Amino acid sequence: MDRTRVHEGVRQMRFEEMLERHERGELSQSEAAEMLGIGERSFRRWRDRLRDEGPTGLLDRRLGKPSPHRAGVSEIARMLELYQGSYADFTVKHFHEQLVKRHDYKLGYTVTKVHLQRAGLVRPAVKRSAHRKKRPRRPMVGMMLHQDASKHAWLPGDARPYDLVVTLDDATSAIYSAFLVAEEGTASSFRGLGEVIAREGLFCALYTDRGGHYFHTPKAGGPVDKRRLTQVGRALAQLGIEHIAAYSPEARGRSERAFRTLQDRLPKEFRLAGIATLEAANRWLAKSYIPAHNARFAVAPEQAGSAFVADRSGDWRELLCIQETRQVGNDNTVKWRRLCLQIPPSPLRPHFVKASVRVHEYPDGRLAIFLGPHRLADFDPMGNPIATSKRAA
Repeated sequence: MDRTRVHEGVRQMRFEEMLERHERGELSQSEAAEMLGIGERSFRRWRDRLRDEGPTGLLDRRLGKPSPHRAGVSEIARMLELYQGSYADFTVKHFHEQLVKRHDYKLGYTVTKVHLQRAGLVRPAVKRSAHRKKRPRRPMVGMMLHQDASKHAWLPGDARPYDLVVTLDDATSAIYSAFLVAEEGTASSFRGLGEVIAREGLFCALYTDRGGHYFHTPKAGGPVDKRRLTQVGRALAQLGIEHIAAYSPEARGRSERAFRTLQDRLPKEFRLAGIATLEAANRWLAKSYIPAHNARFAVAPEQAGSAFVADRSGDWRELLCIQETRQVGNDNTVKWRRLCLQIPPSPLRPHFVKASVRVHEYPDGRLAIFLGPHRLADFDPMGNPIATSKRAA
């Protein structure tokens, strides 16, 4: 006997018992109805059906009949066919989002999951372990950002792994910057930070792992050296942004969870969008995916307002770059990573031989030479001079 029939039998016995007590005068009609969890009108209707039809009158007349709200067989069949044809590697949630977005699908997530499980196309989720309390979020946007990278074969048809560099807000998990590079490093960190500051402004703190481009770590697995700064550490200090080191993957839980979602969804989204190159992927990420991802996964901050502060001077552009000191050679040139940078004539002095100058290498590979606050020359990534109106007069 199925569970529904058992429940029907129990309901019938309880009603008959309450009806007998009512007829003996032990309970009023309203008391009997309340103990059964029904209204007085239903109690009288059940009483009359029992007298007129006997025990069968108490049976739920919906049993054995299809629900008027039952999902259409043809729509379920269409959904199953779509899943097997193009979405077999999608999670149910991601699949349902694509059905609604691309296939004019009207059925809900739960009925979709149930029918996929009945068809044996997906397995029920494994029961999770006991809940562990997550670190509380910062209450306001701009108080702390996370930056991390994940190496993965992101592009469909391309087995090569690329690094996805993501910068997101701790308060909301909203992604502010995400792009693919061959390998993460100082330039990609500067690029991500620059995209955030240009659009949102300066923020209070950055939380990262202890990778070599973020921190110097004298002993593997040990504490970072906060006095010996990397290029990223130096730039953050000049911008007044606190740099916080994570000492375990669990400590980076916010970004780790984001990457689990991205590794599951992004390659499939790239495939559906016909994205096959690094350049096209980065354009599509900025224009299409990030806004949709934030609409789906970002949460509201605990407090209204923002801790971002606009840098109206634009100084961040000269700070988010590699800066190193060089001595000018006898031929008035500066050696930089196999390039020979020729300093052009300047009204500041006849030549700069033996002078100590500062070379800036920007995230896009461009170069500039400074003498103190004076900009002496600009170069493209190949070392060719670039004319600029900002050069010192």
